[in-house]
Amino acid sequence: MKLTKLSLLLAALVAMSSTYAQTSTATTPAPATAAPAAKLTKDQVKAEKDRIEEAYKADKKACDGMKSNAKDVCQAEAKAKEKVAKADLKYRETGDAKDAAKLAEVKAETEYDVAKEKCEDLKGSAQSDCKKQAKDVERAAVDAAKKSARS
Repeated sequence: MKLTKLSLLLAALVAMSSTYAQTSTATTPAPATAAPAAKLTKDQVKAEKDRIEEAYKADKKACDGMKSNAKDVCQAEAKAKEKVAKADLKYRETGDAKDAAKLAEVKAETEYDVAKEKCEDLKGSAQSDCKKQAKDVERAAVDAAKKSARS
C-alpha cells in the first residue's frame, strides 16, 4: 500500500513538474537545440535581465499569502524559474553549445530543488523515498545534458 501511495505521489510530482516546466517556458522562451537565430544585443540582454528580475519579484510576492510548506514550494518554484530564465538568457546571448548544456543542467537541478521541497509534505520513509527518486531523476537529466554537450 505504501508503494502505491508513493507511486501515486511521484506521478503527481512529475505531473506538477511538467506543469511547472510548461508555465516557466510560457514566460521564458524555450531554447532550441541549435543556436538561437540571432544573438541578443547588450540592450536586449539588459532588458531581459530586468524583466527576469521583475518576474522573480512578482512570483516571490505571490507566495506571501501562503503558509508552511506551500510557501516554501512556491518560493522554490519562483527561484527555479529565475535560474532557468537566466540560463536561457545566457544561452540566447552567446548561442554557445556549452550554454545550451548548462541550461539543460539548470533545468534538471531546479526541477529537483522544487520536487525535493514538495517531498517535505511527506513523512518518514515516504519522504526519503520521494527525495531519492527525485535525485535519481535529476542525475539522469544532468547526465543526459552533459552527454548531449559532448556530442
